[in-house]
Amino acid sequence: MESAQHRNEWSRRELLTRTGAVGLALATTGIADAEEKPRLILGSGEHQYECLHDWLSHPDSIQWGDTQGLALDSRGRIYITHTVHAESASRDAIVVFDKNGRFLNSWGSRFDGGGHGIEIRKEGGAEYAYHCDTRNRQVVKTTLNGKEVWTKGTPKEPGVYNDKMPFVPTNIAFSPNGDFYIADGYGSHWIHQYDIKGNYLRTFGGPGKEPGKFLTPHGIWLDTRGSEPLLAITDRSNARMQYFTLDGKFVKLFTDGMRLPCYYDTQGDLLLNADLKSVVSLLDKDNKVVELLGDGASLGELRGQPRNKYIPGKFIHPHAAKFLPNGDILVAEWLNIGRITLLKKVRS
Repeated sequence: MESAQHRNEWSRRELLTRTGAVGLALATTGIADAEEKPRLILGSGEHQYECLHDWLSHPDSIQWGDTQGLALDSRGRIYITHTVHAESASRDAIVVFDKNGRFLNSWGSRFDGGGHGIEIRKEGGAEYAYHCDTRNRQVVKTTLNGKEVWTKGTPKEPGVYNDKMPFVPTNIAFSPNGDFYIADGYGSHWIHQYDIKGNYLRTFGGPGKEPGKFLTPHGIWLDTRGSEPLLAITDRSNARMQYFTLDGKFVKLFTDGMRLPCYYDTQGDLLLNADLKSVVSLLDKDNKVVELLGDGASLGELRGQPRNKYIPGKFIHPHAAKFLPNGDILVAEWLNIGRITLLKKVRS
């Protein structure tokens, strides 16, 4: 029969063993867990998102320039356009990731310095990327591995361009019948419409402050939330959003929550606005603001500052934003060292 002294010795040894095991566990996992930062949550109510800055990782050979465009293909792969940092070994302006954010490949050195808007569309059994190249002042259609299909420079048909009125395309939208629309956002403030084969159809807009005119029509999107599809166009320097019929007739405009609107996307009844003035906003089906995410407007200008000067959970210059199929949001910022942020939907 075990003595009391033996039992006490065993208890002490058992305690030391267990304590050592716990200590080892803390050393290997528990401390890391204890030091893990709390989740950074933006928004409120049903519009809450965990903010994950620099979500995408890429090879050391690639250094972000201004991260300006976002697109998704039918497989959920993510395409980022950037201007390419001066110190980047790779000059590829298109960087591709899988739907989980893992790097796949890069291409598009021809867009070095001018990678801006990008959209992807399925045509027949293939998908194509449409690029707006601000450095070369071109719109380029390619396959998803970068093979050129066609290139369009300054359109001659409308007769609105000269040396003092340049063409600098920024973004593209598509209509249900296959037409596409080019926003001349950094040039002379026109919108050009083409059919699916690239044949010129019409031009509308032009510079001005009155309804139907633009000052920096930077982003363009097909809004299908209403009874009929309309073109939604970011009139950035006029701090408003304008709507047009698919044949270019002005319909209405909105100013609610618009600072320097850059780019739109829609999902369900929500409209997503990447606003260059430091915020990502969500608007309802009536285009009333329901949430401002990561509003950093009060922080002052941080463009050109190193990353350690950035404030977690605060945006600096959102330039493009897209809903992912699962309701998450991806944000690209106009920063000369780039930044891609995932806003991960908080689900109950």
